[in-house]
Amino acid sequence: MVLLGPPGAGKGTQAKRLQARYGLCHISTGDLFRAAVNDDTALGREVKRYLAAGALVPDDVTSAVVARRLAAADCRAGAIFDGYPRTLRQADDLDRMLAERDRHLDHVIYFDVSEETAVERLGGRRSCPRCGALYHVVNMPPRVEGRCDRCGSELVQRDDDRPDTIRRRMEVYREETRALVERYVGNGLLRRVDANPEPDVVTQAAIAAIEASGGRSVR
Repeated sequence: MVLLGPPGAGKGTQAKRLQARYGLCHISTGDLFRAAVNDDTALGREVKRYLAAGALVPDDVTSAVVARRLAAADCRAGAIFDGYPRTLRQADDLDRMLAERDRHLDHVIYFDVSEETAVERLGGRRSCPRCGALYHVVNMPPRVEGRCDRCGSELVQRDDDRPDTIRRRMEVYREETRALVERYVGNGLLRRVDANPEPDVVTQAAIAAIEASGGRSVR
């Protein structure tokens, strides 16, 4: 199962919920990149080099990180891909990885969200620069305004969570993934889900889309 959608669509939240429902492993490229860097393997050092330079991790390196995770025992029952693929090359790589395991892609869910909702969700995020804890000024505020519950440090707003930056990020995402979306629409896999409502509503819509999608089963 592939989850697509621009920043602020709630893919991470929905991935965890669908993981719990269907018993699939959750493969997030962001999580994988951080884990690879922390492991300090040769692959992790290569990822770190690109991230430190502020550059996109190349398709071949990204796919290598995903392939390594997909080979783990907990992914034998299937996987939810969150943030992957992002390009046609990565989509080709994913098809190859699945074919090598005698598997195929069953579902592609596109979580569609408005700019206004994305700005509200991401613009309200605050993070702790010391321990990395995350908060939201409305949905998950700290006990003391502006201070981390864990370590007491002053919370900050990341530069990429500012309204103008969020809108640019959404525009870039949609342009980058346009061909990918067209590919999955063309082969009949893609289902769009309105990601503007509350998470529970979005989850139920995603489940309905999955279970009504032409008899393709979640395995």
